[in-house]
Amino acid sequence: MYAVIKTGGKQYRVQEGDVLKVELLPGEKGSTITFNEVLMIGGTDQPKVGRPVIEGAKVEAQIVDPLKKGPKALHFVKNYFGFTRRQGHRQKYTEIKVTGIRA
Repeated sequence: MYAVIKTGGKQYRVQEGDVLKVELLPGEKGSTITFNEVLMIGGTDQPKVGRPVIEGAKVEAQIVDPLKKGPKALHFVKNYFGFTRRQGHRQKYTEIKVTGIRA
């Protein structure tokens, strides 16, 4: 069984046991998070599609690592006079492990 969830403005297809990186979520290592915005549940005879979400469906996950930083994303700022400046950031994310899908 798999589900499509929405978190952090993105959609993820998840199965039980999957480890994935999502936008930064509040919580500590080992705590449980419930995703209520389930857009689709499949892998059975009749897939369920929500409009926009499925009522009563939940995906539970456990936080593996609460605060990680992604690779550096650099961009250069250049103006008309030839002045350049390097700017960048490292996006923060949370690593989670899906523990259950409830329809």
